[in-house]
Amino acid sequence: MHNLAIIVPAHNEEKRIGNTLREYVSYFSNQVKIGKIHSFKIIVVINACSDNTYDVVKQYIGKSLEVLSFIKGGKGFAVIEGFKHAIKNQYSVIGFVDADMSTKPEEFGRLLKSLGNADGVIASRYLPGAKLSPPNTLIRMAASRVYNFFIRSMLVIPFRDTQCGAKIFRRETIAEVISSIGMTQWAFDIEMLYLMHLKGFKIKELATTWSNKDYSKINFWKSG
Repeated sequence: MHNLAIIVPAHNEEKRIGNTLREYVSYFSNQVKIGKIHSFKIIVVINACSDNTYDVVKQYIGKSLEVLSFIKGGKGFAVIEGFKHAIKNQYSVIGFVDADMSTKPEEFGRLLKSLGNADGVIASRYLPGAKLSPPNTLIRMAASRVYNFFIRSMLVIPFRDTQCGAKIFRRETIAEVISSIGMTQWAFDIEMLYLMHLKGFKIKELATTWSNKDYSKINFWKSG
């Protein structure tokens, strides 16, 4: 059975992360109880926060959750530091998920259940069967599709959705590429998946149910 680490990057998430942690701890504690996984740990990586994110998170510190805190920021930086910590502590499967619970714990659990003999599983909002609530606006949908088409064409990778914030990998898969990842902002996923593809790892893509949240923390056009 899997020994699971779930990395949650957190930059100024005081209003949203509490509910996410409650739901994830509850769901995966039950998965341990019924024998679906051996154990789990949620690793919250606080990065460059100027609000009370740490005060919210510290209420949950315990057997199922620990915190890493950095002055330096960037989602990619936070996830990579979480990866390093999880690799050092010998977790067999390591994933990450956004702090706003766009991906509910049941959906993250589906990634783990779908791992099988693959080296990783990534959630996709663009495969047939995916559900978005509320649906993307026409402008956002068009921009996302053009962006992903450009990425797939330039890097020759098969993934329909490189940016969905829910992914899991075997420890060995991450360990093989982590020292080569140079991007520390939103697009770090692209470099990571590109490196995994180059090395021949088998990464599945799974249609997901995604809850669109407030995008105030990211300028969609600038980041794209």
